[in-house]
Amino acid sequence: MTEFLLRLFVKHHRDTENPAVRTAIGKFAGFVGIVCNTLLFACKLAVGLLCGSVSILADAVNNLTDVSSSVVTLFGFRLSGRPADKDHPYGHARYEYLSALAVSVIVLLLGGELVVSSVGKIVSPAAVRYSAVTYAVLAVSILVKLWMCLSVRKLGRTIRSAALFATSVDSRNDVIATSVVLLCGMLESVFGWNIDGWAGLAVALFIIYSGVMLAKDTVSMLLGKRADEELVQKIKELISSDCMFLGMHDLMVHDYGPGQCFASVHVEVDPDESLLECHEHIDAAERKALAELRVHLVIHCDPTERGEQV
Repeated sequence: MTEFLLRLFVKHHRDTENPAVRTAIGKFAGFVGIVCNTLLFACKLAVGLLCGSVSILADAVNNLTDVSSSVVTLFGFRLSGRPADKDHPYGHARYEYLSALAVSVIVLLLGGELVVSSVGKIVSPAAVRYSAVTYAVLAVSILVKLWMCLSVRKLGRTIRSAALFATSVDSRNDVIATSVVLLCGMLESVFGWNIDGWAGLAVALFIIYSGVMLAKDTVSMLLGKRADEELVQKIKELISSDCMFLGMHDLMVHDYGPGQCFASVHVEVDPDESLLECHEHIDAAERKALAELRVHLVIHCDPTERGEQV
């Protein structure tokens, strides 16, 4: 299904190294989230009001918040796709990290609201009237959210997107939350246990925990997370593949958002080599790093005698 929709709405969707395609995939994910969550909110709101369940209403509000999260993701990708300018010479790709952080904040606010409403239902319990329609809506919701979780996570891995990873985690939480609500409804119908408020509280606490973890990961990237070891190794292998370079040191990698990775390194060369030839090799390595690794690499040349590499 996801592959079919990508072919339908995103041109050249397999060319994920293309910034324009990457942005289009992010926007596609945001649009799908808006449509699906709006429909789920409307259905759950209706059945929640009809049966008087605070846990179902809380789940409906959760989906409404997911609509807001999808809108944030959509605009995050739109802003992150803007080119570099005078004030932002390294581009605007970190907007995507900010959108992921905004999703985390929305999740935390939702969790807080659900705690309050659930505690109120625990203090003042009321009977809940479940029906076949109620169970059907919750079951369909679980299937839809499971599909969203798996598809968005796949897209997140494909384009290496923190915002889509955050959205996939949120969808996974929704699967768990709605499953808890459905299970509690079945238990109440069979055994007469009034645990609607407790179910809502459990869902709320789980949502808060997930929001904290999402915020922690996103803030880490904004503060300057350590470079990915696999990328560092690939840069070293690229440098080492040129026999002109005798060694290297002081490799530094800076992440300015997805697709905006900058790095600098000192390479050691024989002082007897032609300066012009060294320059040609350096230019070739920098072009190769950009083409193969999407890294804007700057190489500094250090004359070093053979056997004296740093």
